[in-house]
Amino acid sequence: MTPTPPAPGPHGGDGERIARALGLDPDSLLDLSASLNPVAPDIVTLAAKHLGSLRRYPDAAVARRLLAEAIGVGPERLLLTNGGAEAISLLGQQIGGRVEEPEFSLHPRGTAPAPLWRSNPHNPTGLLAGPGVRADVWDEAFFPLATGEWSRHDSAAVAVVGSLTKLFACPGLRFGYVIGAPDLIAALEARQPQWAVGSLELALLPELLAGADLAGWSGKIGALRAALVSLLARHGVPTHPSDANFLLCDAPPGFRDQLLGQGIVVRDCTSFGLPDQVRIAVPDYEGIERLSAALDCFSE
Repeated sequence: MTPTPPAPGPHGGDGERIARALGLDPDSLLDLSASLNPVAPDIVTLAAKHLGSLRRYPDAAVARRLLAEAIGVGPERLLLTNGGAEAISLLGQQIGGRVEEPEFSLHPRGTAPAPLWRSNPHNPTGLLAGPGVRADVWDEAFFPLATGEWSRHDSAAVAVVGSLTKLFACPGLRFGYVIGAPDLIAALEARQPQWAVGSLELALLPELLAGADLAGWSGKIGALRAALVSLLARHGVPTHPSDANFLLCDAPPGFRDQLLGQGIVVRDCTSFGLPDQVRIAVPDYEGIERLSAALDCFSE
């Protein structure tokens, strides 16, 4: 008897849970529910050279300085966090917040006059905010992959949160950051547990930053996104315009479960209030070929 596909979770990155429910090897799945950089260098190969760091307690000073230099801010204005999720949690606890729906579900859901949070590019649509759009907090988890630049550098904003796990395609390494005024960063650091970011992440960061090619990656993702749009259009799956490394799609009935049957996971958007849509991460060309073969099976 074939196992019943599990219901979608509230976030992307469902591959591990789905594989366990279906009795599959997680590495056999094409997880397009997690919007990661499809052209990032192989994190396993890079991490293997730094496993000795696991014997040491973390010291974030060097990594903090290098990331601040890359983004173009002083180290006193940047805090490294245990993934973008901790960045959002710390900042939300400190200043509160509100959103305009649909928006990423981890952002705080207060009411005016709480600070306005916006993802840029917007999650789940993938569209970049126009130059006249303002927010108190920008979530720039996907901004470098959409623009080839580290940050919008909006001087009117209270803070920016970001996620290196998206940029370097390493969700298992929990690595995010907050940018803000020095007094805000000091207050957030006081809330943060000691050794919040692991030694392996910190040891890896100099090499990751040295090899980062934001402009090149953004250009390659644009070409892959165009190929994905074309593929989905050939199979009658409408897509919405996007600047990001993912597409919001109008899903035919049963689309998610059909793809699960082919070992492919897409992001159900019910948690965004969009039950008839899915978000599909832009894969590499091998992933596009695999998705193409799966969609061909549907039309046979």
